Amino acid sequence: MLKVTGSAMPGALSILSVTVFADAGDGDQASGAPLTRDDLSLYAAPVQTFVSADREAGQLEERVAAVRKAVEPYTAWCRGTYGKIKPKVQTAVQFGNDTYAYLKNPPKDFYPRAGVIGFTGILGLFLAKGSRLKRLVYPAGLMAVSASLYYPERAAAIARSTGDSVYDRAVQSYAAVEKMVNPQSKAEKSDDEGTKP
Repeated sequence: MLKVTGSAMPGALSILSVTVFADAGDGDQASGAPLTRDDLSLYAAPVQTFVSADREAGQLEERVAAVRKAVEPYTAWCRGTYGKIKPKVQTAVQFGNDTYAYLKNPPKDFYPRAGVIGFTGILGLFLAKGSRLKRLVYPAGLMAVSASLYYPERAAAIARSTGDSVYDRAVQSYAAVEKMVNPQSKAEKSDDEGTKP
């Protein structure tokens, strides 16, 4: 009847209780007591306990740690320097790319104008005989004059911004010289004069 019930109704076997006789091993269960399916070692995985052991650092690891500690200030300095230099290098590279793109497709009459401006610089070198100051001022001045003839809008903008910055520097220099010459301010002098009888 078990064969017929097992083949005709497979779900009935899960309800049917079967007695299994097994050795308890520890003696904690009675020898005739029924076991559940979880008690059999076939269905339950044994509990594993892992023990982690801290291993000691070897000589190589200690030497690498000492080298890292000794090199750490230099690497920090290199990172700081790299952080300062990187934006400047990126700006220079971008300027180079923009210049290359501009020269690859220049506006009309760019090269003749550049030739005239360069020629005035060379002419300034020939005219500046004598002091080093003349060798610096003549070529730069002649090139600036010839460039301002070809590009008057840019020359006016540059002259305006340069004039403003020169004026600001002159005012700051005048204030610094006045402080050095007259250390006492006018407000302090008027207070001193008011207290005198």
